[in-house]
Amino acid sequence: MTDSGTAGFPAGEGTRAVRAGLPEAVKHEPTLPGPAFAAHYHLPGDPTGPYTYGRDENPTWTLLERAIGELEAPGHNDVETLVFPSGMAAISAVLFSRLRAGDVVVLPSDGYQALPLVRAQLEAYGVEVRTAPTADDAQLDVLDGAKLLLIETPSNPGLDVCDIRRLAEAAHDRGALVAVDNTLATPLGQRPLELGADFAVASGTKQLTGHGDVLLGYVVGRDAEAMAAVRRWRKIVGAIPGPMEAWLAHRSIATLQLRVDRQCSTALRLAEALRARPEVSGLRYPGLPEDPSHKVAARQMRRYGCVVSFTLPTRARAEGFLDALRIVDDATSFGGVRSTAERRGRWGGDAVPEGFIRFSVGAEDPEDLVADVLRALEESAR
Repeated sequence: MTDSGTAGFPAGEGTRAVRAGLPEAVKHEPTLPGPAFAAHYHLPGDPTGPYTYGRDENPTWTLLERAIGELEAPGHNDVETLVFPSGMAAISAVLFSRLRAGDVVVLPSDGYQALPLVRAQLEAYGVEVRTAPTADDAQLDVLDGAKLLLIETPSNPGLDVCDIRRLAEAAHDRGALVAVDNTLATPLGQRPLELGADFAVASGTKQLTGHGDVLLGYVVGRDAEAMAAVRRWRKIVGAIPGPMEAWLAHRSIATLQLRVDRQCSTALRLAEALRARPEVSGLRYPGLPEDPSHKVAARQMRRYGCVVSFTLPTRARAEGFLDALRIVDDATSFGGVRSTAERRGRWGGDAVPEGFIRFSVGAEDPEDLVADVLRALEESAR
């Protein structure tokens, strides 16, 4: 997969990930400068220039933002990227910077479990919130009069997929902006801006950084006025990442393609193994040809993600399965190099069966991981 990179030469996705956001080479300087720990900067005279105060800008953020922008919209120099200390900070910045009392926003009814908290806060501010599920582009039915549409595709944890281009065109026809949560797909799985979205938002905590040691979020957009509002919101609430977290994220992006390719190919192998198991129901992975989302996903996604979901018959069976796993951590979140799985219903925020498992495939050897899962299924049946 090769296309034009921002440096003016053709770049494959691995090359881009390795070199994204790096500064011009300077003799005796590191290729990726270390984190800039600075609350203030030398600033004689008028307060002009890129760096004036630590809540507004940081050189480490600048390089990371450049890298993310090159991944989300390669070859496009008209995009702006802003990093945040978490994915929810990024999503909230888009929502709360754009919406006012009396406005209408459309959210996914099956999205990330923190969205009901966001809904309650928006409604407290006088914003009308409508929801619809991701599957079958159901959000189309509640778009009239909306100012903003938030899409989450694939959805978390159900892994439904909607047609980004179709929804974006319909929203724009009605005068609404469109934000796409790209967390599960990553920029190597899909590029929402190229599909018509106004914003791509994501939790960089997950597969983008991929090591389970950084909380991060970002917003990427082309509209200068809209991004200025997001930037102003970040400044007002102080939702800024630490320089160390930003540096760790940038360092981790270099291996993004290697990790994503391994994780996605293993996720497909795991899904193929699970579909033969009689105790498994509700198996979902967009990369399976028989998956309800595959047809739409194949049109807009280049990779199908590292998450597989399925349901075991009972809560006890699901918990027994998780206990029996040896090289998979029972933990929340997804996208890390170490495989994780959890009984998602334990949080109480998702409309899923008691035995529902969200499985995040890591970078282990595929044979080892599949064998561990199949062995754990056998043990949990005893």
